[in-house]
Amino acid sequence: MSSTYGYIRVSSTDQNEDRQTAAMQEAGVDASNVYMDKQSGKDFMRPQYIKLAGKLKKGDLLYILSIDRLGRNYEEIQNQWRILTKEIGIDICVIDMPLLDTRNGKDLMGTFIADLVLQILSFVAESERSNIRKRQAQGIAAAKAKGVKFGRPEVEVPKEFPKIVKEWERKRISIDEALKKTGMSESTFYRRLRECRISERKKL
Repeated sequence: MSSTYGYIRVSSTDQNEDRQTAAMQEAGVDASNVYMDKQSGKDFMRPQYIKLAGKLKKGDLLYILSIDRLGRNYEEIQNQWRILTKEIGIDICVIDMPLLDTRNGKDLMGTFIADLVLQILSFVAESERSNIRKRQAQGIAAAKAKGVKFGRPEVEVPKEFPKIVKEWERKRISIDEALKKTGMSESTFYRRLRECRISERKKL
């Protein structure tokens, strides 16, 4: 017996999936058969998608709202579409694009049109992803130029750092005690130690 599934993807936990969820409800997909990932569409290594793909069988129907919800990598979208429709043998309905409903137009012309539309839309999806990355890079560069700092704030080296290091090197204190006294993580401690030693060598 065939089953109907839905797949939802948002790029991050900050994005809202309500529109996609509403579309699945309107399509009559049972909530228990809707799978959702909250991560990038750059590839298909997504836990819920992998779980869904493992359940799909010949004759099943999969709903997605738009092709970019399936993914944003041109070649991988093409490959996954082939695996789903040809190898597994399911039907796919892209709600926002009626021409991409494999239940319709299974003749040569219908297949040709669907393949053509798929190629165009998957190309657009990857192009948009590329543009998003460019805009993000430009935004970060502009922010850095204005002095905005990204990542965790730098941990200041305490004045007693050289003394604490000497105590640690002479095994008077453990590494845990040294970290506690400096207020640093182990990786930061060793990085700062390296920097200090390099600085000392330059002074010689």
